[in-house]
Amino acid sequence: MLMMTARRRTYGLLCVAVAGALGFGAVGCDGSDDTDTNADDASVTADKLCAVGAVNKAAVGALEVITGATLFAPTGGESVVAAAAGELTREAASAGSGTGDVCSIYPRPESAGPADEIRVVWRLSSTPPKEDTARKFTRLPMGEKAGAAHDSAFVTFPCSPKDEPLASPDHVSVWAQSRAMPTEAEGDVRPVKNAYATLAHSFALAMAKELNCDDNAGLKPKPSLMPAS
Repeated sequence: MLMMTARRRTYGLLCVAVAGALGFGAVGCDGSDDTDTNADDASVTADKLCAVGAVNKAAVGALEVITGATLFAPTGGESVVAAAAGELTREAASAGSGTGDVCSIYPRPESAGPADEIRVVWRLSSTPPKEDTARKFTRLPMGEKAGAAHDSAFVTFPCSPKDEPLASPDHVSVWAQSRAMPTEAEGDVRPVKNAYATLAHSFALAMAKELNCDDNAGLKPKPSLMPAS
């Protein structure tokens, strides 16, 4: 179980850039305040978001499909995924279940596309995921369970630490979802579904690596986008 990892590893506090209805600016993990006042000179490319490697090459293109943007508001940098993994590990040790934020992504300009904020979150359970999946999700052959829709996608994987591969695993879901919840467009929505699935896979793989899951929890370097039978 991840509770064993909790005794060996210490992480910083979870630091996520979240701008809610109150209009707060994004606070960086170094204590800086990345508010909209310097939005023009505080844009980064997708590969610089959330942590080194969190948004891989495929996910860079996926974010452009989802948001229509190539530049984004800065996030907390290298520590964001590590902090999320640390929070998840503490929840595994104390409660065995929980949920939390990994990172929030804001395109520049804000009107670049229908998704003006992409939120990446984790969910933890001590039991395997149920087989039923909401009708809007297309099932995908990744991890224990994965699905993609026009506004979100998730990848669930089992995680046992590398030094205890036979331990009972915890079950981690990583979700990438639009806060705007856009309505499903007419026509072929597969490119958007694939984009959300690619983004969710990228963050799931980054979390599996940070959690020190045995064999990266069985997640492959590239997403599997062919619908499961």
